[in-house]
Amino acid sequence: MRTPMTVFCLVLLLAGIAPAFDSLNVRLVGRWDSLPNNFSFGVAAQGGHAYVADFGDGLRVISVADPSHPTEVGYYDTPGQADGVVVLGELAYVSDGDSGLRVISVADPVHPTEVGHCATLDYAREVVVVDGLAYVADDSGLTVISVADPAHPSPVGRYDQRYGAFGLAVAGAYAYLGNDDGLWVISIADPTQPTAVGRYATSGMGVAVQGNYAYVAAGYAGLRVVSVTDPANPVEVGCLVDSTSAAVRLAVSGDYVYVVPGIQAGGLRVISVTDPTNPVLVGYHYLGANCVVLDGDYIYAGAVRSLAILQFYGEGVEENLDTQATSVKSGLTVVRGVLVLGAVDSRQNTGYRAELLDAVGRKAAGLHPGANDVSRLGPGVYFIHDAQAQAQAVRKVIILR
Repeated sequence: MRTPMTVFCLVLLLAGIAPAFDSLNVRLVGRWDSLPNNFSFGVAAQGGHAYVADFGDGLRVISVADPSHPTEVGYYDTPGQADGVVVLGELAYVSDGDSGLRVISVADPVHPTEVGHCATLDYAREVVVVDGLAYVADDSGLTVISVADPAHPSPVGRYDQRYGAFGLAVAGAYAYLGNDDGLWVISIADPTQPTAVGRYATSGMGVAVQGNYAYVAAGYAGLRVVSVTDPANPVEVGCLVDSTSAAVRLAVSGDYVYVVPGIQAGGLRVISVTDPTNPVLVGYHYLGANCVVLDGDYIYAGAVRSLAILQFYGEGVEENLDTQATSVKSGLTVVRGVLVLGAVDSRQNTGYRAELLDAVGRKAAGLHPGANDVSRLGPGVYFIHDAQAQAQAVRKVIILR
């Protein structure tokens, strides 16, 4: 018998903060504002180009060789509603709504050309391609399509799901479907016979998987972190709900999850999942976006009639600042204008020293016990380096205006 796990979900009530701040630790690098459609539902990036699934206006190819000045260089008008895209090598795979899966050559990014297509049972929303197989999430479930011959893609397996599939991720021998009825774990060990083996009850609008965790964008229920160590019994271990922003699509890399709100209220959120049981908001940007993908140092987000290129710079300094710095305090402090340090007994420590470091490790201010005026500093993530602690410690601070 399994013991029920109680998960406490952190709810961020940012109504008093969000209007005053456009961003925290995320900067807008560049933007292409001439996409023809209001809704860009999919984006991929590879080799100096971003590929945008621009709904009724097909696949758009944007040069991002200079991220500060992205420029459209080509497009292919798919017959359906381009809803998702993944690019591997010289081929783009587009989940094209009523027109199923389209395979498009982008060998010449200026002149994309369709080379093959395959119908799906229902409206195609998401696509993932692994080892010559395309997994397409549609409004009736999951279709597995062989793309070994890109000119003649053919269906090889099917899993029917009455609630359809909005989010899709594939990792190892499992596909993970998100829909209004939950996160579904589908065995694809035999791609010709996909089989449901587990489910966790949550709204699943977007899904990403890394290691033993599935990260689920659950609308206004926020980010849900689900352990899939036992695929037959997925268990939620952590969550973060932001009262000002929905969670619709997401991407994960390393210790961070990047969440966008779709056409609902909010903006890009960067969430640390260093401790999956305690997700922490570490960055945000006002830009609303429908889709997000990561490539190298950049975040690519499909927004209203635009592709935005952003950068998260809040990873911070190396917390092991020298050979004696062995302790990192896990607490997070949020301040406005004044940073208060605990009192130090001057009879025991007359040489107390601490410094406030910015996100790249530069000294921003000297600190002393008691109140420190930090109002002149820009908003963002900083680090208190306490040189006098027995094991020198670094503590993270977020300064707000």
